[in-house]
Amino acid sequence: MAAGGNAAVGMQQKMEQLQAFVFHHIEDSHTFPTLFGPVNLPGFLTVHSVMLVFTAAMLVVVFSVAFRRKTAVPHGWANLLEVFVAFIRNQIVIPFLGEADGSRMTPLFCSFFFFILAMNVIGMVPSVSTPSSNLAVTSALATITLGFMIFGGIYKNGFIGFLGSFVPHGVAWPIAVFLYPLEVLGVFVKAFTLAIRLFANIMAGHMVILFLVGMTLVFGWLGTPLLILALLSYTLEVLVAILQAYIFTLLSAVFIGQRYHPEH
Repeated sequence: MAAGGNAAVGMQQKMEQLQAFVFHHIEDSHTFPTLFGPVNLPGFLTVHSVMLVFTAAMLVVVFSVAFRRKTAVPHGWANLLEVFVAFIRNQIVIPFLGEADGSRMTPLFCSFFFFILAMNVIGMVPSVSTPSSNLAVTSALATITLGFMIFGGIYKNGFIGFLGSFVPHGVAWPIAVFLYPLEVLGVFVKAFTLAIRLFANIMAGHMVILFLVGMTLVFGWLGTPLLILALLSYTLEVLVAILQAYIFTLLSAVFIGQRYHPEH
């Protein structure tokens, strides 16, 4: 009985170590890990905020270097980036916002895509935090979409036209009275789902990989086979990182387009 009790206690301690290992690598903190040891950040900075600024600065540098030469036919990285920009403009933005609004708002959706993609990919580097696994970050991005849905819709259709866009065409007024508040609430629900979808997918992927790796660290050689699953999960997570950037951009275009062109 004593041996069984000791084994249970030992197992519980290992699981606590595994949980501490996972949450240590996921939680935001004021201690930034470096090759020379942890660095304490000022009170107004966290690891995720530092990575957020780093990602933005990196994108500025990448695009500045790629497009430093003004040529009729882009080469190298500029050619690759232009393929993504053309795809976002022609296949995502213009179909849902129209030619005029789509061309004018393409920079917004390109910023969404490349910024989210960069955050997700950077987070795949071992021991590097992922800002997009922070609900505050994804909520801020979703709030931008919400702002364009509301204020952009008012600018595009006028205040009365914006309010009237929530009334479904051809619906009897008793039903419209019931549907109207649901349609209004749906605007905020859509923005909320944008934030939750991005946050949950990135967070879940990292937790799975960390738990698999942590099982090896905690249980020793018995957990070695799980490294294969961790590697497969890592490969899948790379695809998820790209897919979630695309989905956020696509749904933002759909939601904003619905408010800009409610007749469609």
